[in-house]
Amino acid sequence: MEKLPIVVAIPTKNEAENIVRTVRSVIDHVAYVVVVDSDSTDGTQDLAAAEGAEVVPYEWDGKYPKKKQWCLDHVRPDVPWLLFLDGDETPSPELLAELHRIFGEEGRTVAPAAFDIPLGYWFAGRRLRHGYTIVKRVLLDRRRCRFPELGDLDAPGMGEQEGHYQPLADGPVVRLKAPIEHEDLDPVRTWFDRHNRYSDWEAWLEHHPQVREEIRVAKTRQGQLFHKAPFKPLVSFAYAYVLKRGFLDGRAGLDYALAMSFYRWQIALKTREGVPGR
Repeated sequence: MEKLPIVVAIPTKNEAENIVRTVRSVIDHVAYVVVVDSDSTDGTQDLAAAEGAEVVPYEWDGKYPKKKQWCLDHVRPDVPWLLFLDGDETPSPELLAELHRIFGEEGRTVAPAAFDIPLGYWFAGRRLRHGYTIVKRVLLDRRRCRFPELGDLDAPGMGEQEGHYQPLADGPVVRLKAPIEHEDLDPVRTWFDRHNRYSDWEAWLEHHPQVREEIRVAKTRQGQLFHKAPFKPLVSFAYAYVLKRGFLDGRAGLDYALAMSFYRWQIALKTREGVPGR
């Protein structure tokens, strides 16, 4: 089978627990696999290189472009199509088959500017089949896609990575059916560590409505609707556990719905704490 005319870019920082599996999942299927590493100290670079990935060092200068846009600009720019994978993600066999059908014969023109791909989400060691449906715009024609440059450089919580918003596409966007599997092998405490940082960023946005609005328009439709919802911790739990039937995932579904509700509560609490006079 011919390799897909796609570059897989994997932004990393200390992903030794996951990186081998991620690189192995794509190395035989795409033109290039490039790990863009932010000075990992756990051997991520050597592990990725041993599996055949190209390793590129990255150091953020505190300005735009941030890391993913830097990848679009600099990682194998001669190949138009780039697929972002996190260090703990692998494309499902069904997704690889779907991509081969889309890109097919060499030289075929692919009309969309980007593809949205659902995540097969794992939490605390179990694959969730219900609850939240997370979709990421991660397969991009770099000639027609770009991450927005927002006024959030002073915000805490995100640093070198773009926040919770999508790249903007100058052309049609198509949603694929098959998922990327998002399975983090690190202990669940790392999920809470990350989301504690993310909630700092989200709370900062609540006090900067102009930036918050810029980010709203770069979110998915689901994200835009939830952006305006009141009582977000309760709405989050009801949506994931009841409306989207997270209860069918048993204890894992309950744990994840509670964790996301707690994340929304953190944002609200930090927002209130930051309001002068309260």
